[in-house]
Amino acid sequence: MEGAAEPHWCWGTLGSQVVKIVVLGKSGQVATSLQSVQNDAIEVIALGRGELDLTNTADLFQPIAAHEPDAIINASAYTAVDQAETNQDAAFVLNKTAVKRLGEVASQLSIPIIHLSTDYVFNGSGIDAWTPDDLTDPLGTYGKSKLAGEMALAEVSSNYAILRTSWVFSATGSNFVKTMLRLGKDRDSLNVVSDQIGGPTSADDIAAASIQIAKALIANPDQKGIWHFSGLDDCNWADFATEIFRQAKIDCDVHAIPSSEYPTPAMRPLNSRLDCTTTEQDFGIKRPLWTDSLTAVLRDLGEVS
Repeated sequence: MEGAAEPHWCWGTLGSQVVKIVVLGKSGQVATSLQSVQNDAIEVIALGRGELDLTNTADLFQPIAAHEPDAIINASAYTAVDQAETNQDAAFVLNKTAVKRLGEVASQLSIPIIHLSTDYVFNGSGIDAWTPDDLTDPLGTYGKSKLAGEMALAEVSSNYAILRTSWVFSATGSNFVKTMLRLGKDRDSLNVVSDQIGGPTSADDIAAASIQIAKALIANPDQKGIWHFSGLDDCNWADFATEIFRQAKIDCDVHAIPSSEYPTPAMRPLNSRLDCTTTEQDFGIKRPLWTDSLTAVLRDLGEVS
């Protein structure tokens, strides 16, 4: 197995300066993880609906500028993949229009913005890991809206990082790990899709990577681009479920099924492998072992000691 680094939770100051970061999407998985990073070197200000309404783009500047941040991390998004098919306007407002405005705000403040994106910008063909330069071709509204946000951000910002990730899980919010724990305790067996391949990625690891990238962009205002970040090794959903049950000592059999036996309103990419080579080259961030990150999440949930 390829080597992996521990999450980068030892930050240090940028010179003698405390790095102040405004985070959007206060109640989301990654934003929640980011809020736990409070120390003498990092100040995280998380803004949610109570502080600013991302659907009202005319009023985004002042609530952010008032905190005099050194960087913005946008962890907000419309993430209801299936509902997006019938609620397209809402998806595009949050995933494109708001992202463009946040990019403009960052430019007005002359600070970098780190924007979280998704493997859903690809069509899932083939078996090779997707590189940041590969042709995008989203299958559904969610992926199309996220791609539109990437493109809009690139148009208005000169100091940005788009960080695509996949299969996010944590001890908070709604995610695959928590769903499997709930269902596995109530059932003897579960049918789980096995022909979709990707890298499970913990919110804590994404938060750590995001802050490390933010600090790099603060130090280099000319840096911009798209990077990938996901857990190691790639697996399918059935394998992911099996490992959850193994670690949590839940007696529930996993039956692997093709996606065709579990139809959903929105198509999912079969191949969500992400090539994270440039993320390690440019920022020194290696892919974390998702099995280790899963153990940490299960510990937080009280499922393992």
